[in-house]
Amino acid sequence: MKQSIAHIALVVRDYDEAIAFYCETLGFELVEDSYQPEQDKRWVVVRPRGGQTSILLARASKPEQEAFIGNQAGGRVFLFLQTDDFWRDYNDLKAKGVHFERDPKEAPYGTVAVFRDLYGTLWDLVQFTDGPN
Repeated sequence: MKQSIAHIALVVRDYDEAIAFYCETLGFELVEDSYQPEQDKRWVVVRPRGGQTSILLARASKPEQEAFIGNQAGGRVFLFLQTDDFWRDYNDLKAKGVHFERDPKEAPYGTVAVFRDLYGTLWDLVQFTDGPN
């Protein structure tokens, strides 16, 4: 049997501002943006260029969901953006104004730094020493 994660839902405040951040700032590709009339919402999917797993940008539709924007993992790192060139991407993101919560460090598994997305969700930017872990 073969399985994989297709999408990860990320609760966002606004579709268009989220698309702008993920596509213009992080360099992701917009895979799909289609209106779902039966639910009066959009199906917005982005993913890192060359990646397989994508993120469904899910606009909060209730006050209960709004409370989780930027804090879906309870203050822990929620997502891990793997790169083949840590310093290239780190410097590019810094130049685009991305806020790094923790400075780069060398760890036994690779080079890593923690950044916040536009809503405060914590991400690791990581280049693994021996490929993905």
